[in-house]
Amino acid sequence: MSAVLPPAARRLQADLTRGAAAALEASPVASPCRNVCKMDPVTGYCEGCLRTIEEIAGWSQADDAERRRVWALLPARVAWLGGDGA
Repeated sequence: MSAVLPPAARRLQADLTRGAAAALEASPVASPCRNVCKMDPVTGYCEGCLRTIEEIAGWSQADDAERRRVWALLPARVAWLGGDGA
């Protein structure tokens, strides 16, 4: 999948993949926020961290297991941003 992505999207995907791996070891699990905070109207994902508004809103109340579950979803969402990435 990453072979067809533009360089910026590949970098974002790599960053999110590293973050997801780090989340497996961390406690508390850090937020994937990248301080972009702009929701894509088509996908419903934040263009910086690729979380949904529900995932963002629930982050502070989520336990580490839920946070790890969300992190695991993020690298695959890069393709849904139309190939742009952050």
